[in-house]
Amino acid sequence: MSKDSKNIRPEKKAMYNEVQENVSGALYMLLADYKGMTMPETDAFKKLLRGANARVKVVKNSMLGRISSEMGCDLSKTLTGPTAVIFGEGDVVEVAKILKKFAGDKNKPAVKGGVLEGAVLSSADVVELAALPGKKELQAKLVGTIAAPMTQLVGVMNQKVCSLLYVLNAVADKKGQAA
Repeated sequence: MSKDSKNIRPEKKAMYNEVQENVSGALYMLLADYKGMTMPETDAFKKLLRGANARVKVVKNSMLGRISSEMGCDLSKTLTGPTAVIFGEGDVVEVAKILKKFAGDKNKPAVKGGVLEGAVLSSADVVELAALPGKKELQAKLVGTIAAPMTQLVGVMNQKVCSLLYVLNAVADKKGQAA
C-alpha cells in the first residue's frame, strides 16, 4: 500500500493544509527549538513577534519536512527535536533580532535555521540577519542621505543672503559716517 493511498484523517489534512498555506504565503520562515520554554515565556515571545507582524506555530517535523520539500527547500538537517516555525510578511531582520535577543536573555528558543525567499538559512545566517540594520533604520538613512544635499544647499543660500546683508549694512554705515 503506497503512502498516497493511505487514508489520512481529515483533522490531520486540515492541519497540513493550514500550515502549508501559512508557510507558503510567508516571506520568511525561521525555525527554533522551543524545548524548555515555560508558558509565560512562550506567551511573552509570541507577544513580541506579534508586534513585528510574525506568528509562531509548533509543527511536527515530518509534516514540516514534507511541506519544505514541496517548496523546494531541504530542511531535513534542521528538523530534529521540537520545532517552532516563525513566519510572517514583515521585516525578517526585526524578527531575527527579537529571536536573537529573546534567546540571549532566556537561552531559549535555540535558533535552528530557516528559509528566506526560497533560500535555506543556517542558524548562523539567522544570527547574521539580526546584526543587520532594520527596515526602518535603512529608510531613515535613505531619507537622511536624500535630504543632506538639500540641507547643504539651503545652508549655502542662507550664507549668501547673510553675506549680502553684511555688505548692505557696511554700505549703510559708510554712508552714515560720510554724512
